[in-house]
Amino acid sequence: MIDFYTWGTPNGRKVSILLEELDLPYQVKPIDITAGDQLAPDFLEISPNNRIPAIVDRETGMSLMESGAILLYLAEKEQRFLCAGQERWAMMEWLMWQMGGLGPMLGQVHHFLRFNKGAAPYAEERYSGEAHRLYKVLNKRLSDRDYVAGAGRGEYTIADMAIWPWISRFEWQEVDLKAYPAVCNWYQRLAARPAVQRGYQVPTESGPVPLP
Repeated sequence: MIDFYTWGTPNGRKVSILLEELDLPYQVKPIDITAGDQLAPDFLEISPNNRIPAIVDRETGMSLMESGAILLYLAEKEQRFLCAGQERWAMMEWLMWQMGGLGPMLGQVHHFLRFNKGAAPYAEERYSGEAHRLYKVLNKRLSDRDYVAGAGRGEYTIADMAIWPWISRFEWQEVDLKAYPAVCNWYQRLAARPAVQRGYQVPTESGPVPLP
C-alpha cells in the first residue's frame, strides 16, 4: 500500500496517473496547499521541502518527496513504463526537461497570467514567451512520433506522464493547443486513457479533463 500525499496540481497528477496506470493500491492523503497543510510538522517529516507530492511505501518503508523521484521509484519497482537500453536515456532526458524547464516555466505563467494578471507585464511577456518556446520544442519532438521517448514512434513512459499534466492547463497558459498539432494529438491520445482520466481526479473531483 502506498500512502499518497497530494493535491490537485500538475505535479500531484503525475504520480496519481502513474499509480492508476500501475493499478497499485494507494491511500490518498489530501494536502490542501491553499490552507497551509504542507507546513504541518507531520507532513514535513515526509516532505522536508514542504511540497506535494510525497509518498510512503508501506511495503518497503521508503518515504519520498519530489515527483520525478517518485515516478522513477514506482516505475522501477514495478518495471513498467520505462525504456530500455539507450532509449532509457532519452526517457530520462525528457523527464528532466519537464522537471527543469516545462514545469517551472509554466508554473510562472500560471502565477502571472492566471493569478496576477496585469501586475507585472514584463513577467507576463517573458514567461508566456518561454511557454510558447517550450511548446514548440515539444511539438517538434512529437512531429514524427506518438510518445516523447522510445524506439520507432515511441512508447508510453513516465516521461509522458510527467509532461501531460502541465499541458492539461493550456487554458491557464492562454495557449491554443491546436496551434501545436503534434502536441495536441499526443495530448488527446493520453487524455483518452482511463487511467489518466482517473488520475486527473485525485485527490478530489476536478471536472472533466480539458480538451482543445
